[in-house]
Amino acid sequence: MIGVVTRPERSAAVKEFFQLFKTPWEFFREGRAYDVVIVAGEDAPHIEAKLLLIFGSEIRRDDSKWNLTGQPERGGIFLHYRESQVPIYGNALVFDKTGAGDPCLESERGVTGVKLESGGGMVMRLGYDLFQEIQWLLSSGQPVENAHLPAIELHIAMLRDWMLEAGVAFVEIPPVPAGKYFMVSLTHDIDFIGIRDHKFDHTMWGFLYRSSVGALRDFVRGRVSFGRLIRIWRAAASLPLVFLGWVKDFWNPFDWYLQVEKNLPATYFFIPFKNRAGEKVSAGHAERRATKYDVTDLGDWTKRLQDEGCELGLHGIDAWHSVEQGRIESARIAAVAKPGRMGVRMHWLLRDENTYRVLEESGFAYDSTDGYNETIGYRAGTTQVFRPPGRSRLLELPMHIQDGALFYSNRLDLSEEEAWNRCARMIDDAMRFGGVLTLLWHDRSHGPERFWGDFYARLVGELRAMNIWFGSAGQVVEWFRKRREVAFEQGKLRVAKEGISPSLTVRVHRPGAAGENSRSTDVSWNGESELKLDEMLGKTLSPVMSP
Repeated sequence: MIGVVTRPERSAAVKEFFQLFKTPWEFFREGRAYDVVIVAGEDAPHIEAKLLLIFGSEIRRDDSKWNLTGQPERGGIFLHYRESQVPIYGNALVFDKTGAGDPCLESERGVTGVKLESGGGMVMRLGYDLFQEIQWLLSSGQPVENAHLPAIELHIAMLRDWMLEAGVAFVEIPPVPAGKYFMVSLTHDIDFIGIRDHKFDHTMWGFLYRSSVGALRDFVRGRVSFGRLIRIWRAAASLPLVFLGWVKDFWNPFDWYLQVEKNLPATYFFIPFKNRAGEKVSAGHAERRATKYDVTDLGDWTKRLQDEGCELGLHGIDAWHSVEQGRIESARIAAVAKPGRMGVRMHWLLRDENTYRVLEESGFAYDSTDGYNETIGYRAGTTQVFRPPGRSRLLELPMHIQDGALFYSNRLDLSEEEAWNRCARMIDDAMRFGGVLTLLWHDRSHGPERFWGDFYARLVGELRAMNIWFGSAGQVVEWFRKRREVAFEQGKLRVAKEGISPSLTVRVHRPGAAGENSRSTDVSWNGESELKLDEMLGKTLSPVMSP
């Protein structure tokens, strides 16, 4: 059991942290015995524990007894943890005198963590506030330059390793379904359903420019092959025939995606009203946010997509700032969607400091806007679905990899090989930390002039061959919601209200003996029967499953 001592204003961040690192914990109570005590922003209690972690970016009263001194540094440092860098956004304390302790954590500015011996346990004095970092990541998010760092998962990994190093055995429910490495959610923002609706407007002229001058430039730069260049020119030449209805509209996305994602449950976010740019749009060319289609123009596609196991969600226009519009837009999608909890991703990823409140009051079950237009990565620093600060029901499914961010010339502008390497690193992160990898591929990205479909098909094929679980956005969020409902009570796992499918992984960590590595055992649990944690920790278990 972990006991936590912190300031009242950090209590919400503590609770969310331990939904992400799901292991037994509670706020510290006098007279209770704890294996681990975490102190952040308050004085350390006088208690014996196998591990006492004292966080804080300023010299504390307790530091004098260990003869520790240091200098506060402004935020923006990186901790060196094994082969990873962990960004610290708040202030940090760099120790200039470590007393009788041994440096255990360093940054580019010096020693940021000291290990101390105290009685029979281990004490670690760490020069930053863990829960302030979590609060910052889940509210403000990471700057683009740090997008590649899954900061929250790295904080969890450090805490887990320190517990094992101190000889603490513990139980964890990691963010992975039983027998799987991680989860994948395939999503599509539908801004166009065909080029036929765009006669002599900026979309058509932009397509022709990119298909001629732009395609030739990309060919010279080595971004497209000669064969693809010919395909682009051929598509541009066929445009009059597409307008006449004599040739299939090459921007219609649904047949192509259903073929590439066959038997995989993708999520499609649809525009509720055509010709509406929306209010409070401060970006340039705000009028171009309006679309020439809305969900009522899809005909039989909404039924066919759902018959194929896909989910329909809202690609919101004004739902990000207006509860009234959020409810109206949601109802427009609900009219053609199967009954269930509605999710949203905002058109152009618009949001402000009030958006999460607005979306929750509008009745949405989840949002999936947390991501970048400029790059790929972890805006909130996590691979997991999380609850935004201040919310009680709304969950956030972070968006990690977007096609436009990879390939647009004014964004990352990567070659396909470079893009593949960037995506491969994120797959490696998912293998290491679990959670969900959320992909966004837009409606016309498979066709001319982009032709990013081959890359996407390769990526989906690579993921399909791995031992992972594919879920729609709503299915992934629901799995995390049920994981959140599981509680550790009196040495047992509280049975969930309903069964959990796919089953959870219950992982038992045991520290190794001197000179040996720690061990872990995974047990599959569907929430329908009681699971006694003391028995799991007290005897050797044979794994029910292992990825």
